[in-house]
Amino acid sequence: MNEIRVEGLVKCYGELRAVENVTLYVERGMVFGLLGANGAGKSTTMECLLGTKKPDGGTVTLLGMDPQAERKRLFEKVGVQFQEANYQDNITVGELCEVTASLYQEPANGLDLLKQFGIADRIKSPVKHLSGGQRQRLFIVLALIPSPEVVLLDELTTGLDAKARRDVWKILSDLKAKGLTILLTSHFMDEVEALCDGICILKHGRTAFYGTVAEAIAASPYETFEEAYLWYTEEEQGDETFSHHA
Repeated sequence: MNEIRVEGLVKCYGELRAVENVTLYVERGMVFGLLGANGAGKSTTMECLLGTKKPDGGTVTLLGMDPQAERKRLFEKVGVQFQEANYQDNITVGELCEVTASLYQEPANGLDLLKQFGIADRIKSPVKHLSGGQRQRLFIVLALIPSPEVVLLDELTTGLDAKARRDVWKILSDLKAKGLTILLTSHFMDEVEALCDGICILKHGRTAFYGTVAEAIAASPYETFEEAYLWYTEEEQGDETFSHHA
């Protein structure tokens, strides 16, 4: 069963075609990586999935539902973690977890999640006093409070040190084993290699590659995923540009 289906997605902003004919399928219990440079169309694709942006073409379904028509029902089943989350200045970690839990019918235990992510000792701290890494972990906790079936994670370990990143990977792997479906964006290729069952690399709103990490490497002239990714996205500019024909 495809928990996430995107078929021929098109989204325009005036003349700019931000997403052009993107198709991807994510099955239950999969971790899927949506990759690409800034401006490649990742955020727009995520917003169309959440129903916050209306596609100009193609179809999008999440858990068999249309995100535009059934946003309220989907709200109960989908967890979201965004980079730029804005919260009141003085709200504490504990209060934020409580407020979030109050929005859902069967929320997970916020304290248990805070313990799992190693930030239970910050429960009385204002969110603004958290370090970057602690904030990042809190955002993932908030995404998991709804007890979602699908969770969307945007740049989930930016600002975390190596050990904290691996801790987060371990928790996500455990959640995946329990059947949680995860769609994530990431700029860290080691993270993508460690977590993702499937990937879609976007470039200027189009699909540059779709498949597995191993297939992405095999179809490129390179032996590491990092180099293959750069080749697909051609992010290298200036003197260091890899020549395709070298």
